[in-house]
Amino acid sequence: MDQQTPYEHAMPPEQQAPAAAPKKRQFTRFAFFKVAPEWRRLPAEEREQQKREFAEVVEHLREQMMVQSYSTMGTRGDCDFLLWMAGPELDVLQEAATRLFTTAFGQYLTIVYSYLAMTKRSIYIENHSHPGQEGARLHLRPTKAKYLFVYPFVKQRRWYEMSKAVRQAMMDEHIEIGHRFPSVRLNTTYSFGLDDQEFVVAFETNMPEDFLQLVMDLRESQASAYTERDTPIFTCQHMSIAEALEALGGVPARVALGSR
Repeated sequence: MDQQTPYEHAMPPEQQAPAAAPKKRQFTRFAFFKVAPEWRRLPAEEREQQKREFAEVVEHLREQMMVQSYSTMGTRGDCDFLLWMAGPELDVLQEAATRLFTTAFGQYLTIVYSYLAMTKRSIYIENHSHPGQEGARLHLRPTKAKYLFVYPFVKQRRWYEMSKAVRQAMMDEHIEIGHRFPSVRLNTTYSFGLDDQEFVVAFETNMPEDFLQLVMDLRESQASAYTERDTPIFTCQHMSIAEALEALGGVPARVALGSR
């Protein structure tokens, strides 16, 4: 149906304001890397050179896409650091992976977990509109929060068998619980048909204790009963890529102890 007003019909085309270009959705990837044990046995100088090269590639990638780096050292045993990336096309994510793995350090890396998703406006936020509403964002803009909690998420099929009105009522409760914790910022992305999960959720906060309580409170919500899977869960610490690589153990222990 034609949505123009009669006045817009009457205006000459050259006087009509151009339609605002719609914001383009983003593809995003959470890539969790594991470093081979052999790398830590390399001479310190060689390791430092490889870290510098890898960090330079990451910094160059930031010129064309969003790249955020996090360390999982000390919080997970199966991965060492995370690169959270986002761009307008899948091509940029593919090119990024290729460039990272063609570095010398890339020879010692394995991606042990990878979650692909897209941004999308939530269908449940109509009753909860406010400035900065998470569910309305099409572009990811991570904060400077120290911690990021990431996990893939799958709903049970019976969730989708219920009417939108019934699901909305449950999500109203779910959203209200989230609003009790303003220190925790949610980023929801969608994976339907793109990856094995349905959603990837990433929570940013400086207060892990608030996130813990939020998850506990959400367990008691009605919507929680329809969760099929929400693991693995990653506790990540925000760092520059240089800091995340330093956390891997690039300085010999005898030097670190001697400097204290």
